[in-house]
Amino acid sequence: MAPGLYLVATPIGNLRDITLRALDVLAAADLVLAEDTRVSAKLLSAYGLAKRVERYDEHAAARATPKIMASLAGGARIALISDAGTPLVSDPGYRLALGAIEAGVPVFPIPGASAALAALSVAGLPTDRFLFAGFPPPKSAARRAFLQDLKGVRATLILFEGASRLGASLTDMAQVLGLRPAAVARELTKLHETLVRGDLASLAADPKLAAPKGEVVVVIGPPPDVAAEPADADAALAEALARLSPADAAREVADALGLPRRDLYRRALALQGR
Repeated sequence: MAPGLYLVATPIGNLRDITLRALDVLAAADLVLAEDTRVSAKLLSAYGLAKRVERYDEHAAARATPKIMASLAGGARIALISDAGTPLVSDPGYRLALGAIEAGVPVFPIPGASAALAALSVAGLPTDRFLFAGFPPPKSAARRAFLQDLKGVRATLILFEGASRLGASLTDMAQVLGLRPAAVARELTKLHETLVRGDLASLAADPKLAAPKGEVVVVIGPPPDVAAEPADADAALAEALARLSPADAAREVADALGLPRRDLYRRALALQGR
């Protein structure tokens, strides 16, 4: 196996979802970097791999990176794994991969399981264009602002969410994004895997989704592709003008409704009596 940094996808639940190539890389690696060495130990033990494993998470990254980069420069073969799924997706591995790339160290993707794509594949929502938006902020006000920024994105949205915040997050999603079709996937590939489909309002009202246990992925359909009425534009502009300047309000509504920004700017000025 050539020297370099290997980004190795691991199972998101069922340990059988490991690829043969991933096992080959883990077996040959000089060092395995893991978010949680206890989690990685279970995976390695299941396949009889006795490896040197070191912790690489958001707390250890700053201290560990210089030593790791020195090893890579010396020709080491290092495998980076996350607790579950594909490295660099909502974990600190991005900084290490970027450092390796900038230093001219070969970086190899070893693909496999991904909770985001697994949820998308079974959500029953459009898959031709999608955006993975990571974790929403934990506080409602920041979360609503985060969702407002995504409101005009004409693509299926994929988000991770902590189980304890799911009910509150779904409520904010329903209020900001409207009655869009959505799906909540929980514990994918595990014994208690569940998938609930519906519109955001019905999902927010479902008591089973208030604070479930386990890992959660929320998939939300794109905004409806319908022509906006003048009243829709005026209502959207009035709401935006309470927060933004006429120019910024026109830009936001233009992105959301697909209308000409110049016309919306003139309408925004008129609504303000200018």
